Amino acid sequence: MSLRLSTVILPYRRWHEGGRSAWTRAEQLGFHTAYTYDHLSWRSFRDGPWFGAVPTLTAAAAVTERLRLGTLVTSPNFRHPVTLAKELISLDDISGGRITLGIGAGGTGFDATALGQEPWTPRERADRFGEFLPLLDRLLTEDAVSYEGDFYSAHEARNIPGCVQRPRLPFAVAATGPRGLALAARHGQAWVTTGDPKLFESGTPEQSARALRQQGDRLADACAAIGRDAGELDRVLLTGFTPERSRPLESVDAFVDFAGRHRDLGFTELVVHSPIPDSDFAADEKIFERIAMEALDQLKE
Repeated sequence: MSLRLSTVILPYRRWHEGGRSAWTRAEQLGFHTAYTYDHLSWRSFRDGPWFGAVPTLTAAAAVTERLRLGTLVTSPNFRHPVTLAKELISLDDISGGRITLGIGAGGTGFDATALGQEPWTPRERADRFGEFLPLLDRLLTEDAVSYEGDFYSAHEARNIPGCVQRPRLPFAVAATGPRGLALAARHGQAWVTTGDPKLFESGTPEQSARALRQQGDRLADACAAIGRDAGELDRVLLTGFTPERSRPLESVDAFVDFAGRHRDLGFTELVVHSPIPDSDFAADEKIFERIAMEALDQLKE
């Protein structure tokens, strides 16, 4: 099974002070896709610079030619399907059809309360996501949409001419629970996971592999329930949140070993964080670049 290698570029640098060069370098290194987080701020970066995902991706589209671009991930926490659809159609047009929307139910961080609301419970997040994603699907594929739901509404929302990619740009749906996996099976072109968060602190790589295999099996069951071939979905692992943490980026050999094991679990795309000094994503820049340029070729040997 072939494997693609992608990266995440966090939007913490001013565009003319390293932001632009990070995206052009990602293309030069041959990454399949460069994603960015779609948050209002995030964890330890909360008190420092942090820029918006859609403007950042728009700028990245203007300075790259081949690199796919995307969010990893967007959520309902501070988004509305009607306005998001308009931004995505515009972004897909500007990029020449190179956008992937990573999307999930959202979490409990700063985004969950930045608009002044109380954090939603897991059930409330699942309920909203279950309405958000199908409506966004319609908005990106139909010229005019009217809808009245429990959480979201659209009144003759126009989205002409639609996406460059047909019938719409691809969805990479982040999910591990049954309702999210059902949405991935019905609406996704890819499925995204970070592994089992309960194993991050004290789990082992072997336990993580079992958990990832079980998640993949549940995705296959969700596809079978609607008569869809699970092989139609790409399987994306956002690395850095399994028990291995950043160790796969310590050497090319370490990454090849990690990548081979996860390819054997059925993953078709691995996403690594571009190095950020003095953070959880600190890594040797030269080793990172060697991984980008050499690791996949070694897997083929």
